[in-house]
Amino acid sequence: MVNRKELNPDSSPQAAFGARLRRLREERGWIQDHLAGLVGCTGRHVSAIETGRKPPTLPFSRRADVALGLAGTPASFEREWREMKHGSLLEGFPEYVGYEGRAVEIRLFEIGLIPGLLQTPEYAQALADGEVQRGSITPEQACERVSVLAERQATLARPRPPIVFIVLDESCLHHAVGGPDVMNAQLQRLEETASLPNWFVHVSPFAIGARRSFNLPVYLLTLADRSVVAYAESQAQGHVDRETSFVVPMLTAYHQLQGESLSQAASVAKISQLRKGIP
Repeated sequence: MVNRKELNPDSSPQAAFGARLRRLREERGWIQDHLAGLVGCTGRHVSAIETGRKPPTLPFSRRADVALGLAGTPASFEREWREMKHGSLLEGFPEYVGYEGRAVEIRLFEIGLIPGLLQTPEYAQALADGEVQRGSITPEQACERVSVLAERQATLARPRPPIVFIVLDESCLHHAVGGPDVMNAQLQRLEETASLPNWFVHVSPFAIGARRSFNLPVYLLTLADRSVVAYAESQAQGHVDRETSFVVPMLTAYHQLQGESLSQAASVAKISQLRKGIP
């Protein structure tokens, strides 16, 4: 222990990650080589992460969670890694993204804006640029948000992609973002996506009025074990919930909303008419 380096977890998020990894390892009576064998690296690599000389990666964080029994818990290293990497994102959102990447079914409802998973790069950039112009985020944070979105979209292109259900409030189609060319391409993306076998796109028309189930965006994820994760956000923060008493009513309300919405064929026809300027 002569060469043991004292850690200051308050010095940086990376240092906090390393200090907690060391503490949990030592609580179990493990040496670094033992943990290294469980996560598939060397003891020297574990030492470098614990002392902050190397940043942790997402694969390392996930393997450490499995080794330490933290996978899927609020105390997981994956969650800490995402918060460290995406610290400028809305509170709770990095945790949601971690679940989204493993979901077998995704259900989304959005008001006013096209959901991120369906956004073209140009549409996403226009939204981020607008926030920079308002002074709500920095140009660097804007780049990070666009990058995170691209990563989220890329995770859907896997050998067994999730089934994705999208309900768009009609306002999403009329909220002009980035100019006519950007909107035209974005509406075309919606049409193309609706033709894919694992995507279902529905428009919730203005005409349903008070029968619309939600007044805020809603995200519902079904995981491989059939448990459901709900995510909702306000202007200030987001919140992930797996509590059955909270999630089940949201899932029921989502199904009610789908029933009130236009069929996929009617939704695509409405999108196409709007894109072509047909009244």
